[in-house]
Amino acid sequence: MPGLIPCPPHIWLAVSPVDMRKGADGLSAIVQQGLGHTPCAGSAFVFRNRAGNRLKLLLWDGNGVWLCQRRLHRGGFVWPKATDSCFSMTPDEWRWLVAGVDWQRLSAAPAAHWQP
Repeated sequence: MPGLIPCPPHIWLAVSPVDMRKGADGLSAIVQQGLGHTPCAGSAFVFRNRAGNRLKLLLWDGNGVWLCQRRLHRGGFVWPKATDSCFSMTPDEWRWLVAGVDWQRLSAAPAAHWQP
């Protein structure tokens, strides 16, 4: 996350959709009670709405909290279909996610059997 927001050591996706009206305090409560993480440990937490076209990013940086929102005008964000409540992703996967690209397919290995 270039610019003013520091690059966090961990980026976590909250798999279940949340109410986008929630602010920093409401989302921090979800991180602590629902996901079992400490919201102020320096990790970033990403939430999405039910429709899948909006994201909110929560990041405590030591001085305060960042709460950012992104909305796609067409389509939706690709989200994991994990059974866990929280999913970890790399900074590269994060960049592809916010661009609206299917980041889960980018790491797929090519077919191993090639025939001339």
